[in-house]
Amino acid sequence: VTLHLNPISSVHIHQKPLVFLLNSPLPLVWKLKTERLAPGIRRVFFVSLGSVVRFEKGNFSLSAETEEKRFPEKNEHLLQWAQKEYGAVTSFTELKISRNIYIKVGE
Repeated sequence: VTLHLNPISSVHIHQKPLVFLLNSPLPLVWKLKTERLAPGIRRVFFVSLGSVVRFEKGNFSLSAETEEKRFPEKNEHLLQWAQKEYGAVTSFTELKISRNIYIKVGE
């Protein structure tokens, strides 16, 4: 699955830390494609067990962290866990089948 990350239109270059929970019932290879995300900013990708994140060539991978995690099984429990762990969830998306996911990051 390719995860496309771009800032919202009102933000020229996104310069804030991000945390992603990438959960799947089956192990996946998450391919990251990014545009206009500032290098050197902490970005964390938690993936379900057996999954990996592959970064495009460039500096983005130097400041990104990837960690395998056992997530709660049901989406409601995952959302509650994320809210408890991080205090807020700004976006939650559930897809049954997808090869590309487009996410706008920003304020």
